[in-house]
Amino acid sequence: MAIQSSVKSGQLLLAEPFMIDPHFRRTAVLLCEHDQEGSLGLILNKPTGLSITDVIAEFPKFEAPVFYGGPVHGDSLHFIHDVGDLLEDSLQIADGVWWGGDFDTLKFLIASELLTPERIRFFVGCAGWSGGQLEEELKYGSWIAVPMDANYAFRSEPNELWSQALSNKGNRFEIIAEIPEYVSWN
Repeated sequence: MAIQSSVKSGQLLLAEPFMIDPHFRRTAVLLCEHDQEGSLGLILNKPTGLSITDVIAEFPKFEAPVFYGGPVHGDSLHFIHDVGDLLEDSLQIADGVWWGGDFDTLKFLIASELLTPERIRFFVGCAGWSGGQLEEELKYGSWIAVPMDANYAFRSEPNELWSQALSNKGNRFEIIAEIPEYVSWN
C-alpha cells in the first residue's frame, strides 16, 4: 500500500524557522527515501570541517568536504553526486542528483579524475523518521517541503542554502527566509 503524503523522495525539507532541535535548526534536508516504513534524508547545509580523506584513510587524494548528514547512524557514510550514468548501483532521487553507488567504482572515478569535488557530497550520519513520523512533523509545521534542485546540493553555499531555498518558494516564504536566526541579533 502506497503512503498517502504530500511529501515524496527527492524533495527538500526545510526546517521551520524557529525549530529548537540543534540537529535540525535552519537545515535543508534532502529526502532520499520515503515510504510507509519510514524516511531517510541527508542534511545538505552542515559541513563538518573534515575532508573525505580525513574520514577514510584508504581513499584517493580528494579534497571533498564531509557534511553532517544527521543524528542517525553516525558511523555511516552516504554520498550524493551528479554522475549516475557513470556510477553503477546509484539511485536517482531528483533531477541531476543520485544517491550512493558502487564504492570501488567511486574511488576509480575519483582516482581517474572523472569525478571532481564539486560534483559530489559526502555525509556522516543521516536523518531518519519511523513510519508516519515525518507526516506528523509536517502536519505540525516542523518542515516545509520544496522542490529539490541539483544546484542546492552542488552549487549553493551551505550557510545560505536554507534561506535561498525558502526564498525561492516565494510569497510569504521570502519574508520568513529573512528572519534572523537569533532574534536578539535583530
